[in-house]
Amino acid sequence: MTGSRVVVLDYGSGNVRSAVRALERVGAEVTLTADRAAAADADGLVVPGVGAFAACAAGLRSVHGDQVVDRRLAGGRPVLGICVGLQVLFDRGIEHGVKTDGLGEWPGVVERLVARPLPHMGWNTVEVASGSVLFAGIEDARFYFVHSYGVRRWLMPPPQRLHPPLVSWTEHDGDRFIAAVENGALSATQFHPEKSGDAGATLLETWVKGLTA
Repeated sequence: MTGSRVVVLDYGSGNVRSAVRALERVGAEVTLTADRAAAADADGLVVPGVGAFAACAAGLRSVHGDQVVDRRLAGGRPVLGICVGLQVLFDRGIEHGVKTDGLGEWPGVVERLVARPLPHMGWNTVEVASGSVLFAGIEDARFYFVHSYGVRRWLMPPPQRLHPPLVSWTEHDGDRFIAAVENGALSATQFHPEKSGDAGATLLETWVKGLTA
């Protein structure tokens, strides 16, 4: 039996080989590519991201990643954002006074954390949302974060009929921000599961197993 086919979207966002290797270790067949057809056809799409919001948003659009994400979600096909890959899913980012449009899958603003020291670099526990699938069995684990910006407010109003997104939180120096979102086919983490040891591997394995469930 072959593993689920996962594409890690290659749009110039730093070193993503660790994500590829981590997904392979939990049984996925992984391709690192910017090819739209491959990204659209895969069982799962991973949108990585490191560095500046504006650069990641521009890189994504340069390979039509915004269109691929939209089309996958319209068809209920899984997408996982990691670090800045979570951030670009929101409406906009503000860095050094410059506003940059994100993909707008969720309302909200990515802004500099009000905390010291920055960047926030290290291991944190997560206030896991009730009913979370990704964190099942690892609710008390620590995950690896490295960032200076985050989403400090969840602005989506509760839906009247559908299940609301599951939003998990964490904090650094008293400043609370989103650690992860689970929203149907669209999931994302601010932390790096591929750098989070056994707990991160378990989270990725849960996501991969869910691709063909």
